[in-house]
Amino acid sequence: MKYVSGPYFEPDFDPVLDRFGTPGVVIDNETREDCTLVKVDSVNRDGVLLEMVQLLTDLDLVISKSYISSDGGWLMDVFHVTDQMGRKLTDPSLPEFIQRALVPFHRAGNGPSPKFTTCLGNVVGPGGPDVSDCAALEFTVHDRPGLLSSITSVLADNGCHVASGQAWTHNGRAAGVLYVTATAGGEAPRPSRWARIERLVNAVVDARENVTGERHWVCMSEPVQGRVHTERRLHQLMHDDRDYESGPAPTPVDEELFSMGEKAATSARTARRTETRVSIDSWEERGYAVVKMTSRDRPRLLFDTVCALTDMQYVVFHATVGSQGPLAIQEYYIRHKDGRTVDSHAERQKVSRCLRSAVERRATHGVKVEVRANDRSGLLSDFTRVLREHGLSLLRVELKRHKDDAFGIFYLVTDTGGEVRAEAVRAVQDRVQEMDISLDVVKEAPGWPPVRKTTVPALPVAGQAQEGQRPSLGSLLWSHLGKLSNNFGYISS
Repeated sequence: MKYVSGPYFEPDFDPVLDRFGTPGVVIDNETREDCTLVKVDSVNRDGVLLEMVQLLTDLDLVISKSYISSDGGWLMDVFHVTDQMGRKLTDPSLPEFIQRALVPFHRAGNGPSPKFTTCLGNVVGPGGPDVSDCAALEFTVHDRPGLLSSITSVLADNGCHVASGQAWTHNGRAAGVLYVTATAGGEAPRPSRWARIERLVNAVVDARENVTGERHWVCMSEPVQGRVHTERRLHQLMHDDRDYESGPAPTPVDEELFSMGEKAATSARTARRTETRVSIDSWEERGYAVVKMTSRDRPRLLFDTVCALTDMQYVVFHATVGSQGPLAIQEYYIRHKDGRTVDSHAERQKVSRCLRSAVERRATHGVKVEVRANDRSGLLSDFTRVLREHGLSLLRVELKRHKDDAFGIFYLVTDTGGEVRAEAVRAVQDRVQEMDISLDVVKEAPGWPPVRKTTVPALPVAGQAQEGQRPSLGSLLWSHLGKLSNNFGYISS
């Protein structure tokens, strides 16, 4: 079914200012045969781009292209999207849901909260995953084998159950956000108990042999409404932990990939150039820093990049995003919140490193396994202990629950960072089956090469970029729109 939906306005919004600030959302299924266009125009405000990208990502939508323009206090953004099965969007309630979810008036509790069920059956909004009744354990620490097993063992021994959460590793650092409840029949959590558990977890995290002064951070907070989005919070934690400091700066991009045409000529080269590359230039006449990025395409890439720019206090004024084959191509026109651009060589190095880290934190290294079991006390502690006993370590973890079932996605490597052999996985499967835990290996497309094996030269010294006449902003953006529409495929955000 095809339809074009015009802007939706909530009739109950009587105040003129509320009506003026309400975003217009258009769902266009007529313009393109292969995707739906989600067009949003609204008064610009701080953080609205991240909110939009985060919302579309949470709705299990695949963003194939993005055109972003938000100069002059007004934004006009276009997203080319499909569902996870590659289909157009046909639910007529979607425009209203997107609009209401983006309006601060509703999020403040002055109206009914919207709800939507995605193509994968996930519920966004009321009835979806709710962690407001859970304490939150957050940590950043030097990564080591058995880290999550040690932490969850402390929680289980103290009557706490991990209901959901995520943990990431990158550049030898680990960060996690675990949502914790009391076990059935256990003592009701109190602030004093949270403080005690925080001290115990901190002691476990601090118990690293032969290392003095190793930085780490642990915090356990009480249940609260309106928590920060989990993956958004993980980006904040790893950025604050300075995971971007290790290793050389990313190498500059190949400029020919940003020129119009040459798709056939570049297709063979892009397959061999999928490491993350970043170039930053200044457009002094317009007061922008121009950020160009290429990397391997993958899900949620746009969300991760916008998170990084937001964490660094940069505002995106214009952007074009797309892909060529396995290569994702992103270009952003940004300015710091205080009005300055990326002026110094040191600042360009930092921005480049931060963007590369944001892209690679979610890289799919290791063997991906899916785990399912009846939710019970100590489940995560038992499972991670088995992994530890078989010499396996975790690169990335995602945990969630649905009714009485617990689900988990784990990316595994050996304790030395090597590839996991099939016999090791089978041994773990046999062991956890005795605990009524189902484990399945997920076969994916070839993942990224390990970050630790990547060697790239440093960025060139500032001022070496070619100087030349820049086109006007309007002609530049429309040139990129045409280029993306003709040459680019899907970016799996």
